Amino acid sequence: MLDVRRLHLLRELDRRGTIAAVAEALTFTASAVSQQLGVLEREAGVPLLERSGRRVILTPAGRSLVAHADAVLNRLEQAAAELAGARDGIGGPLRIGTFPSGGHTIVPAALAELARRHPALEPMVREIDSARVSDGLRAGELDVALVHDYDFVPATPDTTVDEVPLLEEPMYLVSRAGGEAMRTGGAEAMRTGGTEALRTGGTAKSGSGDTLAALLGPCAEVPWITARDGTTGHAMAVRACQAAGFQPKIRHQVNDFRTVLALVAAGQGAGFVPEMAAVPSPAGVMLTKLPLFRRSKVAFRAGGGAHPAIAAFVAAATTAVDVMAGSGGRVRNPA
Repeated sequence: MLDVRRLHLLRELDRRGTIAAVAEALTFTASAVSQQLGVLEREAGVPLLERSGRRVILTPAGRSLVAHADAVLNRLEQAAAELAGARDGIGGPLRIGTFPSGGHTIVPAALAELARRHPALEPMVREIDSARVSDGLRAGELDVALVHDYDFVPATPDTTVDEVPLLEEPMYLVSRAGGEAMRTGGAEAMRTGGTEALRTGGTAKSGSGDTLAALLGPCAEVPWITARDGTTGHAMAVRACQAAGFQPKIRHQVNDFRTVLALVAAGQGAGFVPEMAAVPSPAGVMLTKLPLFRRSKVAFRAGGGAHPAIAAFVAAATTAVDVMAGSGGRVRNPA
């Protein structure tokens, strides 16, 4: 009989690439991981791993077994959800991951809704980049998380994670009012200060290079403010500029969009922000609506969507987004 815990280790090796990375993520020693994978090979009766230089890669039999491990662990999540549903009430810890702008907009409203409906629940919030959420969910560090992807940086399909769409919102170019972009007329309707710009900003038709060149081109020579290297936000900014015909000269790297707005207002360059983070914006900032979008979702381990605590968070986050939309937050629910 194959051991489920060892199947979990094999799946993590397939996702993370090295035994050292698996050991670090799951708080084992590398030797313990190697030993357990060796036992799994003996249980399977065929080679599952082979050396490739300093790395260990999966054999065809190993990759096939990972697909079965996905199915087995999915069913175990379903079983855990069903058992949790049989208990009275919803309570206990709920480990929630979020990206920064979700953390100061959606999450507080969702937690207030959870406290009202399920006071025995104990939410614990952790800021994490969307690119790392899948690892955090599989390692058991998170139970549920807000994640997002951007045009130019589509989400990579992941059989270990299920997602519920939450909202879609446009991206804005943020530049200094009265700067180069204003003088050259890069956008049709722009105004300093934030809310008026959101009402009047022109929306271009879906993502052609010519449209992006017209909107972003006036900022081609200014410094750029992006998210940190290795994040989806950083990749989106670089690829959008490349689609517009230039390589951005990155000066600052920050993950908080409020800091991006403040740096632009201080004359430190141009950047991108989603609509959720664009209001309010400081004086001296110009917002130009772009034909680019960010899509936010709630993610959890595959098979776990029926768990009462996870379902409660999905409902609370959806309510929070609906309230934002109804109060002029301008986010758009994809449903």
